[in-house]
Amino acid sequence: MDKNSTAIISHPPIIQGGMGVAVSNWHLARAVSLCGQLGVVSGTFLDNVLTKRLQDGDLDGSLRRALKAFPAQEVAESILRAYFIEGGKAENALYRTVPMHSLKSSKVVIDLTVLANFVEVFLAKEGHDGVVGVNYLTKIDLPTLPSLYGAMLAGVDYVLMGAGIPKAIPGILDKLSVGEVVSLKIEVAGALPEDSFEMTFDPSPYHPNREEKLKRPFFLPIVSSSTLALSLTKKASGRVDGFVVEHHTAGGHNAPPRGGITVDESGEPKYGLKDEPIIAELLKIGLPFWLAGSYATAEKLAAAREAGAQGIQVGTAFAYCEESGICAEIKNQVIEKVLDGTVEVFTDPRASASGYPFKVVKLEGTMSEPEEYERRKRICDGGYLRSAYKTESGSVGFRCAAEPVEEYVKKGGNAEDTVGRKCLCNGLLATAGFSKVHSDGYEELPIVTAGKELASITQFFEDKASSYTAAQVIATLLGSKSAQPAAIHSCANVIS
Repeated sequence: MDKNSTAIISHPPIIQGGMGVAVSNWHLARAVSLCGQLGVVSGTFLDNVLTKRLQDGDLDGSLRRALKAFPAQEVAESILRAYFIEGGKAENALYRTVPMHSLKSSKVVIDLTVLANFVEVFLAKEGHDGVVGVNYLTKIDLPTLPSLYGAMLAGVDYVLMGAGIPKAIPGILDKLSVGEVVSLKIEVAGALPEDSFEMTFDPSPYHPNREEKLKRPFFLPIVSSSTLALSLTKKASGRVDGFVVEHHTAGGHNAPPRGGITVDESGEPKYGLKDEPIIAELLKIGLPFWLAGSYATAEKLAAAREAGAQGIQVGTAFAYCEESGICAEIKNQVIEKVLDGTVEVFTDPRASASGYPFKVVKLEGTMSEPEEYERRKRICDGGYLRSAYKTESGSVGFRCAAEPVEEYVKKGGNAEDTVGRKCLCNGLLATAGFSKVHSDGYEELPIVTAGKELASITQFFEDKASSYTAAQVIATLLGSKSAQPAAIHSCANVIS
């Protein structure tokens, strides 16, 4: 069988985007999956998210129910003892922090990462026959291997990856499915051609039944062009099952314009004809593809399918529905601006330390207000968007363009790279309601993202309603009165 052949006849026409940190949470992914479409959980920072949810008391017991299903119970019990607080932490108490990932992360970091990904996927898939995916950023490579395995232990159906070229991932999925030790090369600035820096992961401590193979999920890279899609089909380490082709109007991180970033009079990156996906070239590849970025209407779904696409990926519409993880206060602020016609979305070429443009909703009391953010003392205490560099001694160090400027420069970074950078790690956690309060009393501000067509979510509101559900989004996109549900199993204590 050709490495890029696909064993499935029919994929869902609608993929729900894997957004932010805990925005595409298990509640949202499960709701979408129950409607017969591909619900996707965000795999970003899940180790951090799990520990904060446990410290908030796991009030409905969902996390502890998932932890009991984890194959390596000693790992689950250890994490529970370390982070769970009965009834939740005091409102003014600080969250216990999570150690940063590194090339050789500590056992507790690896345990947390495997466990957190298992929990999120387990809860999204619990009690029904729908399909569930997980989304990762290629740029955030240090947690990738244990994250993939945790999701696979829970039976994840699809893996989606953007923000980079994930050509090593298909082969890694193949090896993890049969319990093999895997490795991933890490991009290191200043490395010589003869250098090789990689991280390894041994799955055996987390799956006692080593004879039992895990399901190999379908792999869908998120790309911005047919050229990149074709390159991945030829150079990937294993089977690629299709592509999400994302336009630069989509929310979150965007691929930089081909040829480099230059800005227009408003300060946004200039995109041109070379940045438009060519459908005819995608069709020649012969794999399913979904179009993303400003496709969230019934007419555009129909047009995409008429043109030969499998369907569409939709992010923003789901990000602001009732089930998403954006905290209620922020969600309501954005919806109010949408309804009164004052909402603005800015493609910020500098915000993300990843170097990729990042879309920001202009909103009071968030990082979009420069005077508010400038009050913040620079600190890098999450570390997910750090980049690796080769030190003078030949070892690997890490730096972040959003960390203190003098520290970044001391590590060999260029001071110009720090201008305009924001701490997305803390900002995105705050958007999901996990705002960090520092010892000096400073509370981290949220950073809110959405696609350029944010205003179009008005189509999902019923008369005089101030909110809408994931099922309403799907029904509207399918042009029907209600979404077709997936089969639900009889399952005690399942949260619907």
